Amino acid sequence: MKPLVILTGPTAVGKTNLSIGLAKRINGEIISADSMQVYRKMDIGTAKIMPEEMDGIPHHLIDVLDPKQPFNVVLFKELATKAMDDIYARGRIPVIVGGTGFYIQAVLYDIHFDENDDDKSYRTYLEQLAEKHGNLYLHQMLEKVDPASAAAIHYNNRKRVIRALEFYKETGIPISEHNEKESKRISPYNFEYFVLNDARSKLYDRIDRRIDIMVEQGLIEEVKALKDQGYTKDLISMQGLGYKEILDYLDGVTSLDEALYILKRDTRHFAKRQITWFKREKEVTWVDKSEFTSEDTIMDFMLEQLRSKGIIS
Repeated sequence: MKPLVILTGPTAVGKTNLSIGLAKRINGEIISADSMQVYRKMDIGTAKIMPEEMDGIPHHLIDVLDPKQPFNVVLFKELATKAMDDIYARGRIPVIVGGTGFYIQAVLYDIHFDENDDDKSYRTYLEQLAEKHGNLYLHQMLEKVDPASAAAIHYNNRKRVIRALEFYKETGIPISEHNEKESKRISPYNFEYFVLNDARSKLYDRIDRRIDIMVEQGLIEEVKALKDQGYTKDLISMQGLGYKEILDYLDGVTSLDEALYILKRDTRHFAKRQITWFKREKEVTWVDKSEFTSEDTIMDFMLEQLRSKGIIS
C-alpha cells in the first residue's frame, strides 16, 4: 500500500510549523485539508501559509479557487487524489495537513459520494426557507428525519444541514446512516494519522491571540477589499470564520468589538467541535503537546511512529 501521513488537529494548535519540519524529514509534500485556504485573495482570515514560509516544501490545494467558486468534499477529494498521484510519481510522500476532518476521512478511506447536481430546485427551496425563517428552522426539519446528523451539525452550518436534507430527499436514507457505513471502509493506504492537541486553556489563548494578530495584519481591510470586489455573504467562501463576522461589522450589523467577540467565541466553539470529531475517528495517534518538552521531541515521536508503520525507514 502507498504511504500516507496525516497531521491534523484543532485550529491554532500549531500544525503548520510541525508539518513543514515533518515533510522535510520524510521527503514529503503537503496537501492542505483546509476548506478556506483553497481560496485566492483570502490570506489573513484563513491564516494561510505564505510562499516564503513554506521553506521549500511544495504545498498543494492552496490558492486554487476564486472566492465565488463553491468548494466541497467531492471537489476536495478529486483535487487531493490528483495531487497525491503527482507526489507519488515523484517518489515522495503526501502529508495531508489541516483541520477539516470530513475531507481527510474522504481521502483516507476512499469514500464515494453520489452527487446529484442536475436538479437544484430542492436546494433552492431550502435556501429560501432559511432566508425566510432562519437556520434553526432548517435544522429542526433535519432533526425530524435524521436526529443523528442534527446532533452532529451546528444549526448555523447551513450548507451541511441543506446537504443532509437533500441526501435524505434523494435517497430516503439519513446521511448519518450512509456516513456510518462508509466509516467502516478499510483504507487503501499504509497511513499514520496524527492528531495534534494541547491543553484547552492554551488552545483558546492561541485562538484569541491569533485573531488579534489577524486584525493587526489587516483582516478588516482584506474583508473590505473582497466586499468591494463584489464578494457577498451568500457565497460559501464568505461564510467562513473571520469573514462573515467582519462583513457584519462592515454592514453595520455589529460593532467591531462585538464582531471580534463573536469571532473569538465561535472559533473556540469550532475548535471544540473539531476535537470531538477527531475523538470519533478510528486508528489515530494523539499527540498532546503538553506531554512533550519541545517540538523536537514531538518530531522524534512522530518519526518513530512512522518507522514502526514502515512508512519510512
